[in-house]
Amino acid sequence: MFTYLFVIFLLAMVMTKLWLAARQVRHVVAHRAAVPERFADTITLTDHQRAADYTVARTRLGMAEIFAQAVLLVAFTLLGGLNLLHIGISEWLGEGYVGQIALIAAVLLISGIVDLPFTYVRQFVIEQRFGFNHMSLGLFIADLLKGTAIGIVLGLPLLFVVLWLMERAGPLWWIYTWIVWVAFNLFVQFIFPHVIAPMFNKFEPLSDASLAQRIEGLMQRCGFAARGLFVMDGSKRSAHGNAYFSGFGRAKRIVFFDTLIERLSPAEIEAVLAHELGHFKRRHITQRLITAFALSLAFLALLGWLAGRTWFYTELGVMPLMTGSNNGLALVLFFLVLPVFGFFASPLNSLTSRKHEFEADAFAASQTQASDLINALVKLYQDNASTLTPDPVYTAFYYSHPPASQRIDRLLGHA
Repeated sequence: MFTYLFVIFLLAMVMTKLWLAARQVRHVVAHRAAVPERFADTITLTDHQRAADYTVARTRLGMAEIFAQAVLLVAFTLLGGLNLLHIGISEWLGEGYVGQIALIAAVLLISGIVDLPFTYVRQFVIEQRFGFNHMSLGLFIADLLKGTAIGIVLGLPLLFVVLWLMERAGPLWWIYTWIVWVAFNLFVQFIFPHVIAPMFNKFEPLSDASLAQRIEGLMQRCGFAARGLFVMDGSKRSAHGNAYFSGFGRAKRIVFFDTLIERLSPAEIEAVLAHELGHFKRRHITQRLITAFALSLAFLALLGWLAGRTWFYTELGVMPLMTGSNNGLALVLFFLVLPVFGFFASPLNSLTSRKHEFEADAFAASQTQASDLINALVKLYQDNASTLTPDPVYTAFYYSHPPASQRIDRLLGHA
C-alpha cells in the first residue's frame, strides 16, 4: 500500500508543479503587452517585457528540472538504484560508518551531477541573456569546490554523530539527534559571517559617512544593535541587489550588496533596512527558527518510527540488510521521499512568509517614509526583472514575498 501511496503523491506533486508552472507562463505572457496601470509611470514597457521574458525563461527551465528530479527519484527508489548503490557500497566498504556515509555521499553526488546542468544553464544562459550574470566559469567552479569542501568539513562530523546516535542511543536516538541538529544549525549561523561568507565575498565597512550616520540613527530609533555595517562585492557574481543581516545578539552584521548601494538613494536604503529590521522587531526570525526546529523534531520522530519498519524500505524498492546497520539507508531514503509528502503544505509556509513581509513593510513605514520604500521596491523589481503580473495560484504556492501590487497597496495605506 505504501508503494501506491508514494506513487500517487509523486504523480500529484509533479503534475501540480508542472500545472502551476504552465499557469505562471500563460499568465505572464498574457499580460506582457502592457504595463499594469499602477506602474505605468515608473516601469517602461521594455522593462516590463524583459521581466516577463526572464520569468518565462526561468519557469520553463524549472519545468524541465521538475521532470529530471522526478525521474531521478523514481530511479533511486522504485527502479532500484538506491538498492544497487547500497549493495555495492556495502560489499566494497562494509556495513559500518564508512559504508553508510559513502552511501549518503554517493546519493548527494549523483543528485548534484543531475542538478549541475540546470544550474549552469540558469547562470550562464538565462542570467547571461538578460544581463545579470557577472560570474566567470572559473569563479563558478571555485564556488562549487568551496561549497563542496565546506559541506565535507561541516557535514561529515555531523553525519557521523547522527549515525552513532542512531546506533548507540537506543529507541529515543531521535531526541538526542535533534539536540545535536539544533546546536549544529546555531553554530553554523554563528560562524557564517566571520568564517564562511568571507570565503566567497569581500566585505568592507560602509565608507559613505552620511549614509552610515543615517542608518545608525535608524538603528537607535529601533533599539537595534549591530557590530558593523558592511558592503559586499555581490556585483562580481550578479547584477541583482540585496541586503541582509547575519550573526547573533550584538555580533549581528548588516550587509549591503554593492549593487544595492549604487542603485538606491540614501532614503530608499534606509527604508529597505527598516523593512529588514521589522523582521527582527516582529520576531519573525525567532518564529521561523522555532517552527523549523519543531518540524525537524517531528520529522526525526517519524524517521525514528519508520527506520524500524521493513515495509518502509521494501515498498520503496530497497532491501534492508538482515544483519548489520540500515541507519544510513534509512536517512537517505527518508530525506529523498519526504519532499513528496510535504509539498502540498508549501502554500501554508508561503502564506506565513507573505504575512511577515506585510508586517515588516508596516514597521518600515512607521520608521521611515512609506514612499521611500515604495520607490525602492519599484527600482528593485525593475532591476531584478521581477514580473509585476504573476499568476495568483502560482503565487500562493511559491511566493515568499507578496506581489508588487499588493505590497504597494498596503504601503500606500500607511503613507
